[in-house]
Amino acid sequence: MEPTKNDILAGYSRARTDLDYWLAEASTQELHGKSNGTKWANEELLFHMVFGYMVLRALLPLVHLVSRLPAPIGKAFAALLNAGTRPFDVINYWGSKSAALYFNKQRMARKLDKTINAITRSLKRESPASLSRSMAFPDRWDPFFAPSMTLNDVYAYPTKHFDFHAGQLSLRRPQR
Repeated sequence: MEPTKNDILAGYSRARTDLDYWLAEASTQELHGKSNGTKWANEELLFHMVFGYMVLRALLPLVHLVSRLPAPIGKAFAALLNAGTRPFDVINYWGSKSAALYFNKQRMARKLDKTINAITRSLKRESPASLSRSMAFPDRWDPFFAPSMTLNDVYAYPTKHFDFHAGQLSLRRPQR
């Protein structure tokens, strides 16, 4: 079942709250400690989780454009991106590791707030028809990318990504 706009916005709000909790409660030593199942430290993984929302913001114009093109063009574009999975993975790893030096404990929450505010404004402007448009996606890039995704799926993506990686943090979980 497709998440509604309200479901998606609730996920964004919860991600903000969870990030605020981890940044306030974790010590510097815990943030620099190893995460579970990744090569990133907890702080680097937290940035990578924020980065998922930044990726969405960058993807929106692309999805709006490609979803209007003939399907074979979109499929060819997704296939081309899938062919570049190996370099993408390297860039994704080192990019998050490096960016976490700047978007650290002091800047990360503000970046997530600005990003979520922007994508929330965008989501609220979307019509049901625009949210149902779809395009082919490079499904080898991320476990939450499907071979074809609607714009609604794309808006829901970063919270799925955030929640998955939250399970890899070696930090105390927020109480709900």
